Amino acid sequence: MPSIAEKRATYRRMHDSGCFIIPNPWDIGTARYLQGLGFKALASTSAGYAFALGLPDGAVSREVMLAHFRELVAVTDVPINADFEGGYADPPEGVAESVRLCIETGVAGLSIEDSTMDPAIPLYDFDLALARVRAARAMVDKAGGDVVFTARSEGFIRGRPDLDETIRRLKAFADAGADCLYAPGIKTPEQIAAVVKAVAPKPVNFLMAATTTDLTLDGLAKLGVRRISLGGTLARAAWTAFARSAREMINEGKFTSLAGGLTNPELNAFFREDMKKR
Repeated sequence: MPSIAEKRATYRRMHDSGCFIIPNPWDIGTARYLQGLGFKALASTSAGYAFALGLPDGAVSREVMLAHFRELVAVTDVPINADFEGGYADPPEGVAESVRLCIETGVAGLSIEDSTMDPAIPLYDFDLALARVRAARAMVDKAGGDVVFTARSEGFIRGRPDLDETIRRLKAFADAGADCLYAPGIKTPEQIAAVVKAVAPKPVNFLMAATTTDLTLDGLAKLGVRRISLGGTLARAAWTAFARSAREMINEGKFTSLAGGLTNPELNAFFREDMKKR
């Protein structure tokens, strides 16, 4: 298995050119399966992991989330990017301490967002949001500087879909030292191109969701996107199949939705082979 330093170096190189997909597992099985398919890096999903624990997104404690990161790092050979939400703190010094703990799990990258999780005031004030990014950057540097730091502006998924404000924040975050910029919820080619242009030459992460499935890897690459993540989308796809089957059984007494799924022998064969590689 590659060392932590090797994984981090690999992940940083992946951001130098081209465009890659970084899917989001939520447990050991999904992480190993995605790695087995050939994905070169993986990212955690706060939503997917929360749902697996029977919790809403944002309700997983910092301690439990850090243990989840350590688990993903330990069972994979590829770099892991941590969806670290808002850093489990409001003040910059609290964010810095959380970033320190996150880096110690062995992740190759982490993201910090500007969402407050308060619907009444969904985004941190600009100056505070910027101070939080600077604090995170300083801690990454203090820890060696090899972890890829992504700064996120959440307006488009928190009820504040203002492209000009999103770009203002992302440009400031880029100037403050973020390695990668991310505005989850932008959808159109025009929005994507505007964000890419605004923070160039820094790389941009794009969130692929159910509302943007008409976009492709090649198309996003042409727009200048460097990294494509899926957030909780894969987890929701799994939940959709599960819920559809369960509802059909309870409401109609039928089982037709179970047809066409992966078989036990297929999954057993995959994980038997996977075990040999560990």
